[in-house]
Amino acid sequence: MIEYRNLRVAVLGGGSVGSQVTALLLEHADELAARAGAGLEVVGVAVRDIDAPRDTDIPKELLTTDAESLIVGADIVIELIGGLEPARTWILKALHSGADVITANKALLAHHGAELFEEAAQVGAQLYYEAAVAGAIPIIRPLRDSLAGDRVERILGIVNGTTNYILDRMDATGDSFDTALAEATRLGFAEADPTADIEGYDAAQKAALLASLAFHTRVPLDAVHREGITSVTAEQVVAARKAGYVVKLLAICERVLAADGSTEGVSARVHPALVPLTHPLAAVHGGNNAVFVEAEAAGSLMFYGAGAGGIETASAVLGDVVSAARRHVIGGPGVAESTHANLPILPIARVMTRYQITLTVVDEPGVLATIAAVFSDHEVSVEAVNQTVGAVVEGVPSATLITVTHEATDESLAATVAALAESSVVREVVSVLRVEGL
Repeated sequence: MIEYRNLRVAVLGGGSVGSQVTALLLEHADELAARAGAGLEVVGVAVRDIDAPRDTDIPKELLTTDAESLIVGADIVIELIGGLEPARTWILKALHSGADVITANKALLAHHGAELFEEAAQVGAQLYYEAAVAGAIPIIRPLRDSLAGDRVERILGIVNGTTNYILDRMDATGDSFDTALAEATRLGFAEADPTADIEGYDAAQKAALLASLAFHTRVPLDAVHREGITSVTAEQVVAARKAGYVVKLLAICERVLAADGSTEGVSARVHPALVPLTHPLAAVHGGNNAVFVEAEAAGSLMFYGAGAGGIETASAVLGDVVSAARRHVIGGPGVAESTHANLPILPIARVMTRYQITLTVVDEPGVLATIAAVFSDHEVSVEAVNQTVGAVVEGVPSATLITVTHEATDESLAATVAALAESSVVREVVSVLRVEGL
Protein backbone atom coordinates (compact mmCIF):
# COMPACT_ATOMS: atom_id res chain seq x y z
CA MET A 1 0.00 0.00 0.00
CA ILE A 2 1.32 3.44 -0.97
CA GLU A 3 2.10 5.75 1.94
CA TYR A 4 1.20 9.40 1.35
CA ARG A 5 2.26 12.50 3.19
CA ASN A 6 -0.66 14.24 4.86
CA LEU A 7 -1.87 17.75 4.02
CA ARG A 8 -3.97 19.58 6.59
CA VAL A 9 -7.22 20.95 5.12
CA ALA A 10 -9.30 23.60 6.91
CA VAL A 11 -12.86 24.26 5.73
CA LEU A 12 -14.39 27.67 6.50
CA GLY A 13 -18.17 27.35 6.27
CA GLY A 14 -20.57 24.49 6.92
CA GLY A 15 -23.47 25.55 4.73
CA SER A 16 -24.81 23.84 1.61
CA VAL A 17 -21.45 23.76 -0.22
CA GLY A 18 -19.20 23.52 2.83
CA SER A 19 -20.99 20.51 4.27
CA GLN A 20 -20.93 18.70 0.91
CA VAL A 21 -17.23 19.43 0.43
CA THR A 22 -16.43 18.10 3.89
CA ALA A 23 -18.55 14.98 3.42
CA LEU A 24 -16.89 14.18 0.08
CA LEU A 25 -13.39 14.78 1.47
CA LEU A 26 -14.12 12.27 4.23
CA GLU A 27 -16.01 9.75 2.10
CA HIS A 28 -13.51 9.63 -0.78
CA ALA A 29 -10.32 10.18 1.21
CA ASP A 30 -8.41 7.21 -0.26
CA GLU A 31 -9.40 7.95 -3.85
CA LEU A 32 -8.56 11.65 -3.53
CA ALA A 33 -5.21 10.81 -1.96
CA ALA A 34 -4.35 8.59 -4.92
CA ARG A 35 -5.23 11.37 -7.36
CA ALA A 36 -3.46 14.10 -5.43
CA GLY A 37 -0.41 12.15 -4.28
CA ALA A 38 -1.06 13.23 -0.70
CA GLY A 39 -3.50 12.47 2.08
CA LEU A 40 -6.10 15.18 2.70
CA GLU A 41 -6.78 15.44 6.42
CA VAL A 42 -9.77 17.61 7.33
CA VAL A 43 -8.59 19.29 10.53
CA GLY A 44 -11.80 21.19 11.14
CA VAL A 45 -14.84 23.02 9.80
CA ALA A 46 -15.45 26.58 11.00
CA VAL A 47 -19.14 27.42 11.48
CA ARG A 48 -21.18 30.12 13.19
CA ASP A 49 -23.42 27.66 15.04
CA ILE A 50 -22.21 24.16 15.83
CA ASP A 51 -25.76 22.90 16.46
CA ALA A 52 -27.37 24.29 13.28
CA PRO A 53 -28.96 21.73 10.89
CA ARG A 54 -26.87 20.85 7.83
CA ASP A 55 -27.37 19.23 4.42
CA THR A 56 -25.02 16.39 5.39
CA ASP A 57 -23.76 14.97 8.65
CA ILE A 58 -20.37 16.35 9.64
CA PRO A 59 -18.64 14.69 12.61
CA LYS A 60 -19.27 17.04 15.51
CA GLU A 61 -15.65 16.86 16.65
CA LEU A 62 -14.65 18.65 13.43
CA LEU A 63 -16.93 21.63 14.02
CA THR A 64 -15.58 24.79 15.62
CA THR A 65 -16.45 28.46 15.88
CA ASP A 66 -12.76 29.41 15.99
CA ALA A 67 -11.84 29.88 12.33
CA GLU A 68 -8.50 31.55 12.99
CA SER A 69 -7.16 28.57 14.92
CA LEU A 70 -7.95 26.32 11.94
CA ILE A 71 -6.14 28.59 9.51
CA VAL A 72 -2.90 28.53 11.47
CA GLY A 73 -0.94 25.49 10.41
CA ALA A 74 -3.26 24.46 7.55
CA ASP A 75 -1.73 23.59 4.18
CA ILE A 76 -4.99 24.18 2.27
CA VAL A 77 -7.80 26.52 3.37
CA ILE A 78 -11.22 26.25 1.71
CA GLU A 79 -13.29 29.44 2.14
CA LEU A 80 -17.03 28.91 1.65
CA ILE A 81 -18.59 31.44 4.01
CA GLY A 82 -19.32 34.08 1.36
CA GLY A 83 -19.52 37.83 1.84
CA LEU A 84 -16.65 40.31 2.04
CA GLU A 85 -15.75 40.11 5.72
CA PRO A 86 -14.45 38.18 7.56
CA ALA A 87 -13.71 36.17 4.38
CA ARG A 88 -11.16 38.72 3.12
CA THR A 89 -9.31 38.87 6.44
CA TRP A 90 -9.22 35.09 6.81
CA ILE A 91 -8.03 34.49 3.24
CA LEU A 92 -5.24 37.06 3.67
CA LYS A 93 -4.25 35.36 6.92
CA ALA A 94 -4.20 31.96 5.22
CA LEU A 95 -2.14 33.20 2.27
CA HIS A 96 0.26 35.03 4.55
CA SER A 97 0.83 31.77 6.44
CA GLY A 98 1.73 30.07 3.14
CA ALA A 99 -1.45 28.04 2.70
CA ASP A 100 -3.09 27.61 -0.66
CA VAL A 101 -6.65 28.97 -0.66
CA ILE A 102 -9.71 27.70 -2.51
CA THR A 103 -12.79 29.92 -2.66
CA ALA A 104 -16.19 30.08 -4.32
CA ASN A 105 -16.61 33.72 -3.27
CA LYS A 106 -17.16 35.68 -6.50
CA ALA A 107 -18.22 38.85 -4.65
CA LEU A 108 -14.98 38.92 -2.68
CA LEU A 109 -12.84 38.30 -5.77
CA ALA A 110 -14.71 40.94 -7.77
CA HIS A 111 -14.15 43.53 -5.04
CA HIS A 112 -10.76 42.54 -3.62
CA GLY A 113 -9.26 40.12 -6.13
CA ALA A 114 -6.27 42.35 -6.94
CA GLU A 115 -5.26 42.50 -3.27
CA LEU A 116 -5.69 38.76 -2.73
CA PHE A 117 -3.83 37.71 -5.89
CA GLU A 118 -0.99 40.10 -5.02
CA GLU A 119 -0.67 38.59 -1.54
CA ALA A 120 -0.64 35.07 -3.02
CA ALA A 121 2.12 36.06 -5.45
CA GLN A 122 4.17 37.69 -2.68
CA VAL A 123 4.28 34.50 -0.60
CA GLY A 124 4.31 31.99 -3.46
CA ALA A 125 0.91 30.55 -2.58
CA GLN A 126 -1.97 29.81 -4.95
CA LEU A 127 -5.52 31.17 -4.96
CA TYR A 128 -7.99 28.83 -6.70
CA TYR A 129 -11.55 29.85 -7.60
CA GLU A 130 -13.07 27.43 -10.13
CA ALA A 131 -16.36 27.34 -8.19
CA ALA A 132 -16.74 31.14 -8.13
CA VAL A 133 -18.13 31.64 -11.63
CA ALA A 134 -20.38 28.83 -12.87
CA GLY A 135 -20.79 26.20 -10.17
CA ALA A 136 -19.83 22.76 -11.44
CA ILE A 137 -18.89 23.99 -14.92
CA PRO A 138 -15.11 24.00 -15.49
CA ILE A 139 -14.37 27.40 -17.02
CA ILE A 140 -11.62 29.03 -14.94
CA ARG A 141 -9.07 26.30 -15.58
CA PRO A 142 -9.80 26.09 -19.34
CA LEU A 143 -9.39 29.86 -19.69
CA ARG A 144 -6.27 30.00 -17.51
CA ASP A 145 -4.56 26.84 -18.78
CA SER A 146 -6.11 25.19 -21.83
CA LEU A 147 -6.52 28.45 -23.77
CA ALA A 148 -3.36 30.10 -22.46
CA GLY A 149 -1.74 29.75 -25.88
CA ASP A 150 -4.77 31.10 -27.75
CA ARG A 151 -6.37 34.52 -28.04
CA VAL A 152 -9.86 34.75 -26.59
CA GLU A 153 -11.94 37.25 -28.54
CA ARG A 154 -15.33 37.07 -26.85
CA ILE A 155 -17.26 35.36 -24.08
CA LEU A 156 -21.05 35.10 -23.91
CA GLY A 157 -22.20 33.63 -20.63
CA ILE A 158 -25.44 32.60 -18.96
CA VAL A 159 -23.92 32.65 -15.49
CA ASN A 160 -26.92 33.09 -13.20
CA GLY A 161 -29.33 30.19 -12.82
CA THR A 162 -32.09 32.20 -11.14
CA THR A 163 -32.51 34.64 -14.02
CA ASN A 164 -32.20 31.88 -16.59
CA TYR A 165 -34.96 29.92 -14.85
CA ILE A 166 -37.23 32.98 -14.76
CA LEU A 167 -36.70 33.94 -18.42
CA ASP A 168 -36.95 30.32 -19.56
CA ARG A 169 -40.25 29.90 -17.70
CA MET A 170 -41.60 33.13 -19.20
CA ASP A 171 -40.70 31.77 -22.64
CA ALA A 172 -42.15 28.30 -22.06
CA THR A 173 -45.39 29.20 -20.24
CA GLY A 174 -46.11 32.85 -21.02
CA ASP A 175 -45.83 33.76 -17.33
CA SER A 176 -45.23 37.36 -16.32
CA PHE A 177 -41.94 38.24 -14.66
CA ASP A 178 -43.59 38.41 -11.21
CA THR A 179 -45.27 35.01 -11.62
CA ALA A 180 -42.06 33.37 -12.85
CA LEU A 181 -40.09 34.91 -9.96
CA ALA A 182 -42.64 33.61 -7.44
CA GLU A 183 -42.30 30.11 -8.87
CA ALA A 184 -38.50 30.36 -8.83
CA THR A 185 -38.67 31.34 -5.15
CA ARG A 186 -41.04 28.48 -4.34
CA LEU A 187 -38.72 25.95 -5.98
CA GLY A 188 -35.60 27.34 -4.32
CA PHE A 189 -34.02 28.82 -7.46
CA ALA A 190 -34.38 32.35 -6.05
CA GLU A 191 -33.43 33.65 -2.62
CA ALA A 192 -35.93 35.37 -0.35
CA ASP A 193 -34.24 38.60 -1.47
CA PRO A 194 -33.45 37.98 -5.16
CA THR A 195 -31.99 41.44 -5.84
CA ALA A 196 -28.43 40.26 -6.49
CA ASP A 197 -29.70 37.88 -9.16
CA ILE A 198 -32.53 39.70 -10.92
CA GLU A 199 -30.72 43.06 -10.98
CA GLY A 200 -27.60 41.49 -12.52
CA TYR A 201 -25.17 42.07 -9.63
CA ASP A 202 -24.22 38.39 -9.35
CA ALA A 203 -23.65 38.07 -13.10
CA ALA A 204 -21.62 41.30 -13.15
CA GLN A 205 -19.24 39.94 -10.50
CA LYS A 206 -18.70 36.83 -12.61
CA ALA A 207 -18.23 38.92 -15.77
CA ALA A 208 -15.45 40.89 -14.05
CA LEU A 209 -13.66 37.63 -13.18
CA LEU A 210 -14.09 36.10 -16.65
CA ALA A 211 -12.92 39.25 -18.44
CA SER A 212 -9.89 39.65 -16.19
CA LEU A 213 -8.84 36.06 -16.79
CA ALA A 214 -9.60 35.84 -20.52
CA PHE A 215 -7.95 39.12 -21.49
CA HIS A 216 -5.05 39.16 -18.99
CA THR A 217 -6.27 42.51 -17.72
CA ARG A 218 -7.72 43.45 -14.35
CA VAL A 219 -11.34 44.43 -14.93
CA PRO A 220 -12.80 46.11 -11.82
CA LEU A 221 -16.42 45.45 -10.92
CA ASP A 222 -17.41 49.10 -11.32
CA ALA A 223 -16.30 48.95 -14.97
CA VAL A 224 -18.90 46.28 -15.79
CA HIS A 225 -22.08 47.70 -17.32
CA ARG A 226 -25.06 46.12 -15.54
CA GLU A 227 -28.78 45.82 -16.30
CA GLY A 228 -31.18 43.37 -14.69
CA ILE A 229 -34.27 41.57 -15.99
CA THR A 230 -37.03 43.24 -13.94
CA SER A 231 -38.22 45.27 -16.92
CA VAL A 232 -38.54 42.25 -19.25
CA THR A 233 -42.22 41.66 -20.03
CA ALA A 234 -44.16 38.61 -21.16
CA GLU A 235 -45.03 40.51 -24.33
CA GLN A 236 -41.35 41.01 -25.13
CA VAL A 237 -40.64 37.33 -24.62
CA VAL A 238 -43.53 36.28 -26.86
CA ALA A 239 -42.49 38.75 -29.56
CA ALA A 240 -38.91 37.49 -29.33
CA ARG A 241 -40.01 33.89 -29.89
CA LYS A 242 -42.11 34.90 -32.92
CA ALA A 243 -39.10 36.69 -34.37
CA GLY A 244 -36.81 33.69 -33.85
CA TYR A 245 -35.14 34.69 -30.57
CA VAL A 246 -35.19 33.96 -26.86
CA VAL A 247 -34.43 36.48 -24.12
CA LYS A 248 -31.43 35.65 -21.91
CA LEU A 249 -29.48 37.58 -19.31
CA LEU A 250 -25.95 37.51 -20.74
CA ALA A 251 -22.55 38.33 -19.31
CA ILE A 252 -20.56 39.53 -22.32
CA CYS A 253 -16.81 40.08 -22.27
CA GLU A 254 -15.04 41.05 -25.48
CA ARG A 255 -12.17 42.82 -27.15
CA VAL A 256 -13.25 46.22 -28.50
CA LEU A 257 -11.51 48.90 -30.53
CA ALA A 258 -11.18 52.30 -28.88
CA ALA A 259 -12.39 55.51 -30.51
CA ASP A 260 -9.19 55.91 -32.54
CA GLY A 261 -9.98 52.64 -34.32
CA SER A 262 -6.57 51.12 -33.63
CA THR A 263 -6.15 50.80 -29.86
CA GLU A 264 -7.61 47.60 -28.47
CA GLY A 265 -9.51 47.53 -25.20
CA VAL A 266 -11.81 45.32 -23.15
CA SER A 267 -15.54 45.63 -22.48
CA ALA A 268 -17.56 43.70 -19.91
CA ARG A 269 -21.34 44.05 -19.64
CA VAL A 270 -24.41 42.29 -18.28
CA HIS A 271 -27.89 42.85 -19.70
CA PRO A 272 -30.92 41.06 -21.16
CA ALA A 273 -30.42 40.23 -24.83
CA LEU A 274 -32.14 38.54 -27.74
CA VAL A 275 -30.34 35.31 -28.64
CA PRO A 276 -31.18 33.59 -31.96
CA LEU A 277 -32.91 30.22 -31.54
CA THR A 278 -30.13 28.72 -33.65
CA HIS A 279 -27.43 29.72 -31.14
CA PRO A 280 -26.34 27.05 -28.59
CA LEU A 281 -27.09 29.41 -25.68
CA ALA A 282 -30.77 29.49 -26.68
CA ALA A 283 -31.03 25.83 -25.65
CA VAL A 284 -29.85 26.45 -22.06
CA HIS A 285 -32.96 25.82 -19.98
CA GLY A 286 -34.04 26.02 -16.35
CA GLY A 287 -31.41 26.91 -13.77
CA ASN A 288 -28.47 25.74 -15.88
CA ASN A 289 -25.50 27.89 -16.84
CA ALA A 290 -23.37 27.97 -19.98
CA VAL A 291 -20.31 29.88 -21.11
CA PHE A 292 -19.72 30.29 -24.86
CA VAL A 293 -16.11 31.18 -25.72
CA GLU A 294 -14.92 32.47 -29.09
CA ALA A 295 -11.14 32.07 -29.54
CA GLU A 296 -8.92 32.89 -32.49
CA ALA A 297 -7.48 29.40 -33.02
CA ALA A 298 -9.85 27.11 -31.12
CA GLY A 299 -12.97 28.69 -32.60
CA SER A 300 -16.25 28.40 -30.70
CA LEU A 301 -16.42 26.39 -27.46
CA MET A 302 -19.30 25.98 -25.03
CA PHE A 303 -19.15 24.86 -21.40
CA TYR A 304 -22.56 23.80 -20.05
CA GLY A 305 -23.97 22.41 -16.83
CA ALA A 306 -25.23 23.10 -13.33
CA GLY A 307 -24.37 26.61 -12.21
CA ALA A 308 -25.26 26.15 -8.57
CA GLY A 309 -26.21 23.58 -5.95
CA GLY A 310 -24.29 22.26 -2.96
CA ILE A 311 -22.94 19.01 -4.34
CA GLU A 312 -22.47 20.38 -7.87
CA THR A 313 -20.39 23.33 -6.64
CA ALA A 314 -18.51 20.97 -4.33
CA SER A 315 -17.27 19.16 -7.45
CA ALA A 316 -15.49 22.31 -8.62
CA VAL A 317 -14.08 22.95 -5.14
CA LEU A 318 -12.67 19.43 -4.88
CA GLY A 319 -11.04 19.77 -8.29
CA ASP A 320 -9.18 22.78 -6.90
CA VAL A 321 -8.30 20.83 -3.72
CA VAL A 322 -6.64 18.10 -5.80
CA SER A 323 -4.75 20.74 -7.84
CA ALA A 324 -3.56 22.44 -4.65
CA ALA A 325 -2.45 19.13 -3.14
CA ARG A 326 -0.49 18.19 -6.27
CA ARG A 327 1.27 21.57 -6.13
CA HIS A 328 2.31 20.90 -2.54
CA VAL A 329 3.66 17.48 -3.52
CA ILE A 330 5.60 18.76 -6.53
CA GLY A 331 6.72 22.00 -4.90
CA GLY A 332 7.41 25.40 -6.43
CA PRO A 333 5.51 28.71 -6.33
CA GLY A 334 1.90 29.10 -7.37
CA VAL A 335 0.86 30.40 -10.77
CA ALA A 336 0.57 34.18 -10.53
CA GLU A 337 -2.38 36.18 -11.81
CA SER A 338 -1.83 37.10 -15.47
CA THR A 339 -2.35 40.82 -16.07
CA HIS A 340 0.42 41.36 -18.60
CA ALA A 341 -1.87 42.70 -21.35
CA ASN A 342 -3.14 45.58 -19.18
CA LEU A 343 -5.67 46.63 -21.84
CA PRO A 344 -7.80 49.75 -21.31
CA ILE A 345 -11.34 49.13 -20.06
CA LEU A 346 -13.78 50.65 -22.51
CA PRO A 347 -17.39 51.71 -21.77
CA ILE A 348 -20.41 50.06 -23.33
CA ALA A 349 -20.78 53.10 -25.59
CA ARG A 350 -17.86 51.77 -27.66
CA VAL A 351 -19.35 48.29 -28.12
CA MET A 352 -20.67 47.33 -31.56
CA THR A 353 -24.08 45.71 -31.18
CA ARG A 354 -27.58 45.52 -32.66
CA TYR A 355 -30.89 46.69 -31.23
CA GLN A 356 -34.45 45.49 -31.57
CA ILE A 357 -36.64 48.54 -30.97
CA THR A 358 -40.40 48.23 -30.53
CA LEU A 359 -42.41 51.43 -31.03
CA THR A 360 -46.05 52.44 -30.92
CA VAL A 361 -46.45 55.00 -33.72
CA VAL A 362 -49.18 57.07 -35.31
CA ASP A 363 -50.61 55.10 -38.25
CA GLU A 364 -50.59 57.67 -41.05
CA PRO A 365 -48.77 58.27 -44.33
CA GLY A 366 -45.12 59.32 -44.00
CA VAL A 367 -44.49 57.75 -40.60
CA LEU A 368 -42.02 55.17 -41.92
CA ALA A 369 -40.11 57.89 -43.75
CA THR A 370 -39.92 59.96 -40.57
CA ILE A 371 -38.68 57.00 -38.55
CA ALA A 372 -36.15 56.09 -41.25
CA ALA A 373 -34.82 59.65 -41.19
CA VAL A 374 -34.13 59.39 -37.44
CA PHE A 375 -32.05 56.25 -38.01
CA SER A 376 -30.24 57.89 -40.91
CA ASP A 377 -29.46 61.03 -38.91
CA HIS A 378 -27.63 58.87 -36.37
CA GLU A 379 -25.89 56.73 -39.03
CA VAL A 380 -27.68 53.57 -37.94
CA SER A 381 -28.69 51.12 -40.66
CA VAL A 382 -31.96 49.19 -40.42
CA GLU A 383 -31.93 45.45 -41.14
CA ALA A 384 -35.64 44.64 -40.83
CA VAL A 385 -38.96 46.34 -40.05
CA ASN A 386 -42.22 44.69 -39.07
CA GLN A 387 -45.41 46.72 -38.73
CA THR A 388 -48.76 45.63 -37.31
CA VAL A 389 -51.94 47.71 -37.03
CA GLY A 390 -52.79 48.73 -33.49
CA ALA A 391 -55.71 50.28 -31.65
CA VAL A 392 -57.21 53.71 -32.15
CA VAL A 393 -55.85 56.05 -29.45
CA GLU A 394 -57.65 59.39 -28.88
CA GLY A 395 -59.26 59.07 -32.28
CA VAL A 396 -55.94 58.50 -34.07
CA PRO A 397 -55.06 55.04 -35.47
CA SER A 398 -51.81 53.59 -34.13
CA ALA A 399 -49.44 50.83 -35.22
CA THR A 400 -46.69 48.75 -33.67
CA LEU A 401 -43.32 48.99 -35.38
CA ILE A 402 -40.54 46.48 -34.59
CA THR A 403 -37.17 47.45 -36.02
CA VAL A 404 -33.95 45.44 -35.96
CA THR A 405 -30.78 47.36 -36.72
CA HIS A 406 -27.47 46.43 -38.25
CA GLU A 407 -24.37 46.72 -36.05
CA ALA A 408 -23.57 50.16 -34.72
CA THR A 409 -21.96 51.53 -31.58
CA ASP A 410 -24.11 51.32 -28.50
CA GLU A 411 -23.68 55.07 -28.17
CA SER A 412 -25.21 55.69 -31.62
CA LEU A 413 -28.05 53.27 -30.99
CA ALA A 414 -28.86 54.80 -27.60
CA ALA A 415 -28.94 58.26 -29.18
CA THR A 416 -31.27 56.92 -31.89
CA VAL A 417 -33.70 55.58 -29.29
CA ALA A 418 -33.65 58.91 -27.45
CA ALA A 419 -34.43 60.75 -30.69
CA LEU A 420 -37.25 58.35 -31.52
CA ALA A 421 -38.80 58.96 -28.11
CA GLU A 422 -38.92 62.69 -28.94
CA SER A 423 -40.40 62.22 -32.41
CA SER A 424 -43.92 63.55 -32.99
CA VAL A 425 -44.95 60.30 -34.75
CA VAL A 426 -43.87 58.03 -31.89
CA ARG A 427 -46.40 57.48 -29.14
CA GLU A 428 -44.20 55.19 -27.03
CA VAL A 429 -40.87 53.37 -27.09
CA VAL A 430 -42.29 50.06 -25.90
CA SER A 431 -39.04 48.13 -25.53
CA VAL A 432 -35.38 48.11 -26.46
CA LEU A 433 -33.32 44.92 -26.42
CA ARG A 434 -29.82 44.27 -27.69
CA VAL A 435 -29.36 41.39 -30.12
CA GLU A 436 -26.35 39.11 -29.46
CA GLY A 437 -24.96 35.88 -30.84
CA LEU A 438 -25.42 36.55 -34.55
